[in-house]
Amino acid sequence: MHRELPAASILAALLVLVPTPWHWRAGNVATLAMIVWLFTVNVIYAVDSLIWTHTVARVAYVWCDISTKILVGANIALPATCMCVCIHLEQVASVRQALTTFAQKRRRQIIEGVLCYLVPCIWMGLHYIVQGHRFDIIEEFGCRPSIYVSIPAIFLMWVPSLIMSFVSLIFAAMALSHFMRRRVTFAKHLEGSNSGLNPSRYLRLMLLALFEMFASAAAVSATLAFSVIWDMRPWTNWADVHWDFGRVDTYPTPFLPPFIYRFYYACWWIAPVSAYVFCAFFAFGQEAMNEYKACGRWVWRVVLRQKPREKMGKGLKPFSLSSGGFVAMPPSPPRSVLLYLQVAL
Repeated sequence: MHRELPAASILAALLVLVPTPWHWRAGNVATLAMIVWLFTVNVIYAVDSLIWTHTVARVAYVWCDISTKILVGANIALPATCMCVCIHLEQVASVRQALTTFAQKRRRQIIEGVLCYLVPCIWMGLHYIVQGHRFDIIEEFGCRPSIYVSIPAIFLMWVPSLIMSFVSLIFAAMALSHFMRRRVTFAKHLEGSNSGLNPSRYLRLMLLALFEMFASAAAVSATLAFSVIWDMRPWTNWADVHWDFGRVDTYPTPFLPPFIYRFYYACWWIAPVSAYVFCAFFAFGQEAMNEYKACGRWVWRVVLRQKPREKMGKGLKPFSLSSGGFVAMPPSPPRSVLLYLQVAL
């Protein structure tokens, strides 16, 4: 029994939101999509592990219908975000274009939005083709999407993710090659590219994309191999594949073979660990420290009602009205706080 699963997922969902404000201001659609999908998957994992702790009760059917489709979309969305990040980093590091214009940035954002949001939604619908029954319920892990393992399922559910991971690896290698060739002048090149990146942020994005790519590729490859070896079936016809479609299969832990249970447990940790790694890369940089200081000053002024310490030169007096009172303006929260309030509302 693993009582740590809900807490690990909730913590991961909260931590992955920490770097959101500065990625929002930078307009990084692919990175924001990575945040959205990791947050959503971890919330689903947390709810599932809470509902189905020590039970395989057939409850929350609507929740399972929605969450299993989202998990299907996440399997293609996360490789897509990594691919978009690697392509963007390669374009920034190359010399093919000296300056990124607003029109080019807008075009890139639209393409990334399509790949990271629209394509996964289409994949959710295509999943119905190879969906053998409604869903599965696994004790401690909750509801999981059902896939009729066959040749169409391999090319529809797993191969596209592997292709995106392979494309990500190619562009990541090209980006690192550009970086190594011009590492002495790379900072000046980034500054002149109007990309909003510096060497530190560039390398962190690259390492994050590589980690997510390898984690996703490993999970997809392991799931594909496991399914082909143990559950491969011939595709006969539509009626046979979707026979008894409303069925919900349950898998109590005592009846799961130990190696299958360990496999599910290892795959479950990929989403929380990915969120922790994302937070580690972007929650402790200089831009993050500046955000924390701005939030702290806002809390000091607005919540605690304390006067900020003013740095004034010797002999200087603050501007005041004729009555001698200070000009009091309502303090404005930093943009990071505003973004969090907008999301909350």
